[in-house]
Amino acid sequence: MIVKNEATRLPQCLRSVQAVVDEMIVLDTGSTDETPAIARQFGAKVFESTWQQDFAAARNEALAQVTGDWVLVLDADETLTPECVGAIRQAIAVEDHLVVNLIRQEIGAAQSPYSLVSRLFRRHPDLSFSRPYHAMIDDSVIDLLEREPHWRVVSLPQVAILHDGYQAAAIAARDKSAQAEAAMSRFLETHPTDPYVCSKLGALYVSQGRVEEGVALLEQGLQAPNLDASLRYELHYHLGIARDRQQNLQAAATHYAAALKQPILPQLKLGAYLNLGNLQLAAGEAALARETYETAIAVDPTLAKAHYNLGMALKALGQLSGAIAAYQRALQFAPDYAEAHQNLGVVLLKLGRVPESLRSFQSAIALYDQRQSPEGDRLRRSLQEMGFL
Repeated sequence: MIVKNEATRLPQCLRSVQAVVDEMIVLDTGSTDETPAIARQFGAKVFESTWQQDFAAARNEALAQVTGDWVLVLDADETLTPECVGAIRQAIAVEDHLVVNLIRQEIGAAQSPYSLVSRLFRRHPDLSFSRPYHAMIDDSVIDLLEREPHWRVVSLPQVAILHDGYQAAAIAARDKSAQAEAAMSRFLETHPTDPYVCSKLGALYVSQGRVEEGVALLEQGLQAPNLDASLRYELHYHLGIARDRQQNLQAAATHYAAALKQPILPQLKLGAYLNLGNLQLAAGEAALARETYETAIAVDPTLAKAHYNLGMALKALGQLSGAIAAYQRALQFAPDYAEAHQNLGVVLLKLGRVPESLRSFQSAIALYDQRQSPEGDRLRRSLQEMGFL
């Protein structure tokens, strides 16, 4: 681990691995709180370093202190799931395994809740981290496999890491966007054709509204030779988002379809399924959208957004009972889903189930008010105009 001022979140992280690992290496990069003391309380070996604006350099400094045969990398906002420990032990016992990719669940991410991360790897003298912002071992893995092709990289299919750093409150508390852009832009100056940085920086530009710049980088990334499937998925996925923002819906759908063709774990494709379904629904192809959302639900039955979107498709098809069931399943997994409460109220009202409908509307209004959304007032006024309030 590399940490700085993580006294609040560090205990949960270390507690999740304390009984699993043989040693804990924590590199502190200038904490002014109790982070180092907390790490020591959990039995970690704590080292100190001056932050150099380079995550790879810090990761490598921590890696140099490791004595074990295998390395698990976590951040303070991550925890290891106990359910994956047995599978991890089996994977690292295989002699030719070099890297075990792990599925990380992004807590609070409704759209793309899973990612695949190269966070568990054999301690090998030729493996090290590169890239100043998105520090990873992947570049050195590629180089090593060219020299020693007997090694294997494998992926575990179950969720191994829970990550809460993408929740809205966590993002708002950190100036991650500016830091990421500066670091990746510097890297791009010396690696102008690197597809990974094209993907990450291009996606960042699109999210900032700099769509043309983002599209140029994403398309440049697709031109790179020997793209692996996961990176090709990311490039097509973000190009789909960009083309949608440009109102080029056919191009967006084409990119989502290309993303879905990539031979990667199904959990990693959920964002493309949801976005493609949304395009189909907007185009009046509700039956196709229903099939797409149902595919997403088959991949992850707990994904509230997929159930909600399925409810919207079923409502468009006039299948109101099915829509009610879909909204209710969305609320089962996300009780604070205001839009699901509201649309459940709409369908219930269509069926004449007024008392149930009003309860759903009131729940939606309360949730909208909690997040200070103007939708609460709009819904309240609509109900008043209809004589329900």
